[in-house]
Amino acid sequence: MTRRSNAPPLAHRVRPTLVEELVGQPHAREFLEDFRDMGGLSAILWGSPGTGKTTIARIIQGLYTDAFSSISAVTSGIQEIRKVFDLGKKFGYSPILFVDEIHRFNKAQQDALLPHVEDGTVVLIGATTENPSFSVIPPLLSRMKVIRLMPLSTEDLEIILHRAIRVDGILRSMGRSITGRCIRAIAQAASGDARAALNLLELILTKVDRPVIDIDDVKGLINRPLYHDRTGDAHYDLISALHKCIRAGDVDASVYWLGRMLEAGEDRLYILRRMIRMASEDIGNADPNALRMVIAAKQAFEVLGSPEGEIAIYQAAIYLACAPKSNSVYMTEKRVKDLINRTGMLPVPMSLRNAPTRLMKDLGYSKGYVYPHDDPLGALDMEYMPDGVRGSSLYVPIDKGFEKKIKELVDARKKAKRDRTGSYRRSR
Repeated sequence: MTRRSNAPPLAHRVRPTLVEELVGQPHAREFLEDFRDMGGLSAILWGSPGTGKTTIARIIQGLYTDAFSSISAVTSGIQEIRKVFDLGKKFGYSPILFVDEIHRFNKAQQDALLPHVEDGTVVLIGATTENPSFSVIPPLLSRMKVIRLMPLSTEDLEIILHRAIRVDGILRSMGRSITGRCIRAIAQAASGDARAALNLLELILTKVDRPVIDIDDVKGLINRPLYHDRTGDAHYDLISALHKCIRAGDVDASVYWLGRMLEAGEDRLYILRRMIRMASEDIGNADPNALRMVIAAKQAFEVLGSPEGEIAIYQAAIYLACAPKSNSVYMTEKRVKDLINRTGMLPVPMSLRNAPTRLMKDLGYSKGYVYPHDDPLGALDMEYMPDGVRGSSLYVPIDKGFEKKIKELVDARKKAKRDRTGSYRRSR
């Protein structure tokens, strides 16, 4: 027996209608209880697909049926919003407006909502998969409570699946049962997405014609979808995890997060560009070969493409994780920027300016410049920094990897300069 063609999907049929039926997301249940007690509270429901955003909205609809209106930001605009406000004025209540995918509203559309949320003439519930810090205008966001919905745990999904089998008449009419092992495999494959789990359960019960369905009966039907928005939070969270693990030198965690991005379809060149940054920011001169390694991996990938070229990305990630670490170059950049911001654009010393014309020579350009190759002491008497910032120490190498050798060279030059200039002053 198959599901009737005119029946809605299982995820819709078993959607909770009461606060008490909501599984997982305890903070969302607290919000619903507060909403019920206070008679309304504007909020943003933020989470990945299948975490309960629409379910929460439907529970609110059940609590306040007459006052509830729902629109999609994809297909609706200011005119639809005004119709909701007009209905509220006509019947004398503050409408509850649910806006699905609120991040799709532009600034003007969000601005139109702001005064009504501020004065309480509308209770706004927005749902979004995007980080509201970037997708909702700050004045509107500051007047709304943000409810962060996390991917559901495997245990929560198992509860949802067992409940669906127990309460849905269509599933019961199929006369099939499914083992706990199979339920757990479905829950694990859904990766925190209740809708995906329920869709997979319905597919299995519809397609597999056996009285008792076990894990061996569903091979080929269960795969593990990896939620990954290449411009959203999943995109930034995963690259952040890779960066932090490489910085910490944890090679196993580094290749795990790299694999997560690759399997989810992340842009390979984006990963490589970020790894180039890691090579300079977190390794720098402690191992100059790190930068060469990543650039070589990028070139190898451009030649081979996917999937063959991905082995070079793994090779580069392993090298970066195992390389000695130094953020001296990164800190140098910060010190230089800070110094320039504090002191402004100081003039270049006359001795360092080029003098290609007679006029410029007459004005003192290049006067006092000593060519280091012709000076046995390397022109240590000269000042190379402008007045006001002389003596600033911007690059501070560490005693690690190849940078230890660089530190010896830098320290030796500074000592030689101090000895040279000290001897010069004493002689005067």
